[in-house]
Amino acid sequence: MQDRYAGDVGDFVKLGLLRALSPGHQLGVAWYRHPDESHNQDGRYITYLDQPERYQHLDPTLFYHLRNIVKEARSISSLLPVLDGAVSFDETVDTSNVAPRERRDWRRSWFGRAMDQLSTCDLVFADPDNGIIDDDDRRKGRAKFGKQMPLAELQKLAQGRCAVIYHHNTRRRGGHDAEVDYWLKEIGMPSLAVRATSYSPRTFFVVNPSKVIEERLQDFCHRWAGMKVYLHTASSHR
Repeated sequence: MQDRYAGDVGDFVKLGLLRALSPGHQLGVAWYRHPDESHNQDGRYITYLDQPERYQHLDPTLFYHLRNIVKEARSISSLLPVLDGAVSFDETVDTSNVAPRERRDWRRSWFGRAMDQLSTCDLVFADPDNGIIDDDDRRKGRAKFGKQMPLAELQKLAQGRCAVIYHHNTRRRGGHDAEVDYWLKEIGMPSLAVRATSYSPRTFFVVNPSKVIEERLQDFCHRWAGMKVYLHTASSHR
């Protein structure tokens, strides 16, 4: 997550999902904060905020809060008021100024602090820029590794509780349906996947969902279908 993304269409869906799932739970968010970049157009899809007649009914409180912050200072911290007392871990995961040989230890320490911060939460959300990646050790010395969440971190974060993990779909061979199926299998825990394909292909993996969470997911996907949000199934070919 980067400050420049705050309030874009991806945030509208993401925060709407968290607000729909979190009542009755202590929500915790590991933002996987990364410094703002400028090499692409990410975070600039905010024209939906000019169309309240189409979108505000989905979550009026959220819609107008995001509409306000994009006019002011966009930041991760500006999102917290709509997450109703969520525990927030926004320490940067950037290692560009860390020596390559020290990055693995640095990342382990960073993740340990995230786990400690979110230890009292029974519903957690992780927001890495690029989403889930395998545990190949060669990746862990790279400066851009902070934009990814290795499978081992996902499994630790979700242990004994429900976790929602952001994943930006890639050009993986076989297409997005096959990619989602692959990660559902690799996660190794009961999981569902919410697909949100408006403007950019993204998936939210919901790990260890309770029956109540499952029902809320189904209701969310039904209500937000106009934003191209739907519950993935192995046989879907959308």
